[in-house]
Amino acid sequence: MSAAMDEADEMCASCGISGGDDIKLKNCTACYLVKYCSIKCQRNHRSQHKRACKKRAAELRDELLFKQPEGTYLGDCPICFIPLPPDPD
Repeated sequence: MSAAMDEADEMCASCGISGGDDIKLKNCTACYLVKYCSIKCQRNHRSQHKRACKKRAAELRDELLFKQPEGTYLGDCPICFIPLPPDPD
């Protein structure tokens, strides 16, 4: 990752204040793509961020749903919760 991307990651998405020792930036809790210095900035930026946020949050949910350790397929289906048939072996 380039130094310019690292700097952009450490800036408030709304007002552009860079994070440092005195300012702690907080991630968007739904998508983790952007950071904010305050709730006020998060609310001000919401209209611009909403579409990308919903898309990324859905991707994260899908990744979590379909990322299962091997052997967890036994029992109920993780998607529809219907009992799966026993293993024929």
